Amino acid sequence: MKISKTRLNGVLQIRLKPFNDLRGTYLEIFNKKLFKNTKKKVNFIQDDISISRRNVLRGIHGDFKTWKLVTCLMGEFLLLVVNNKKKDKQFKKWQIFKLSDQNNLQILIPPGFGNAHYVKSKKAIFHYKQSTLYNRESQFTINWRDKNFKFKWPKKIKPILSKRDT
Repeated sequence: MKISKTRLNGVLQIRLKPFNDLRGTYLEIFNKKLFKNTKKKVNFIQDDISISRRNVLRGIHGDFKTWKLVTCLMGEFLLLVVNNKKKDKQFKKWQIFKLSDQNNLQILIPPGFGNAHYVKSKKAIFHYKQSTLYNRESQFTINWRDKNFKFKWPKKIKPILSKRDT
């Protein structure tokens, strides 16, 4: 496991180390002991999986209490992470990460950040660990086209959206 900082303060990129042999690949996606090296005091209590098809865009959602650890189990998606902490000097700053089942990357997202993912492959499985139980009432939603944030999605994006995300 190799942990590195990103342009967003508090957001970490984690490169997992796969074990490959003639049977395929074995990948450890979380180990509490190794995770302590991030120096983040996070206690994950819930795991969620989202299975989506090409062009689905989920999010931008977040809250001010929850840590999330995002992994792509199958396929490929773009993960947008945005700082929504109004009093932070990096408020409205964002970064897009490409996660896939081939590049073995994870992203650790702190409270106060929103995230969305846009599926590029035929199908993708998005996995995330959360430090709090899901509570929609405590979440914020940012429109994926919000001009105040100046997101730069890929050209010619034709997202499939939920009512909440339109």
